[in-house]
Amino acid sequence: MTSPVPLRTVTVGLLGCGTVGQNVLHLLARRRDIFANIGVQVVVAGVLVRDAERARDVPAGTLLTDDPSFLQECGVVIEAMGGTVRPLSLLHPYLKSGRPVITANKALLAECWTELREYALAGKLYYEASVMAGTPVIGPMSTVLRASRFESLQAVLNGTCNYILTQMEEGKEYAQALEEAQALGYAEDPPTLDVGGFDTAHKLAVLARFCADGDFAYDQVKVQGIEGVTLKDVQEAAEAGEKYKLIAELKPGAGGVGWEATVSPQRLPASHPICTIGEGRNTLVFRGEECGELYFAGGGAGGMVTASAMVGDLLDIVIGFPGHVPLH
Repeated sequence: MTSPVPLRTVTVGLLGCGTVGQNVLHLLARRRDIFANIGVQVVVAGVLVRDAERARDVPAGTLLTDDPSFLQECGVVIEAMGGTVRPLSLLHPYLKSGRPVITANKALLAECWTELREYALAGKLYYEASVMAGTPVIGPMSTVLRASRFESLQAVLNGTCNYILTQMEEGKEYAQALEEAQALGYAEDPPTLDVGGFDTAHKLAVLARFCADGDFAYDQVKVQGIEGVTLKDVQEAAEAGEKYKLIAELKPGAGGVGWEATVSPQRLPASHPICTIGEGRNTLVFRGEECGELYFAGGGAGGMVTASAMVGDLLDIVIGFPGHVPLH
């Protein structure tokens, strides 16, 4: 009888243990068989948290610590803590050593690209979850869609704004819809990152690097949020057979020179794909010369939805696929 082939151990460290981090841990446990099928066992060396005594929903035996020294023994680090300064300081020496990083942190990617770009070009950064969470758009843009000359994209990339504008379609004032979004946990407190359009702008900058310019800077995105949209505006749009959406748009600049990236509330026909296939979800319409018009729609937030993309990135790492490489 043939002895079972021993599994190769991949040691993982996790930064942050909020909703996303906890779901990553549970999904890793749930998908042990998938990893075993490709000859790998994943061992979580530790989880970096601010308060190691705080109760969290994690698998039994998980090490929660405020001491990052365990990262030294990790083959892969998964970053789920958010922000920019702290995660960058933790990840930079790790990336410098040539080891891969998985992140869903669109703010980090958008605002700290100068520090991260060389590692992305080396295939060491994996970040499918940074845009539209578990709905795969970065993977296709960084691979097969490059065979088609990019023309433009339009997208709804923030669930909070989508929720608020949908509630206003039902007759609620902006302030009431925002208050409900906060009560349901959709919007942060303060909600400026969402309703001000900055979260969407972060994601648009990330996307632009795959289809327009590998050096696309976050400050190139012109941003306008939904704070100025009134109930009267929404009702007038409805009477005209249209809907308001916070739209991220990337298209050629004036005279075909450069690229114009904007985030702004726009009135779209109710029959537009963004208003139909994407009702209540994140939606992206990609247009390429050869591939034509493509539609992506699905969950754009949520702990397990985001975790699914991050664990998917880990599968790519153990199989040997490179990370998400921007245009050179």
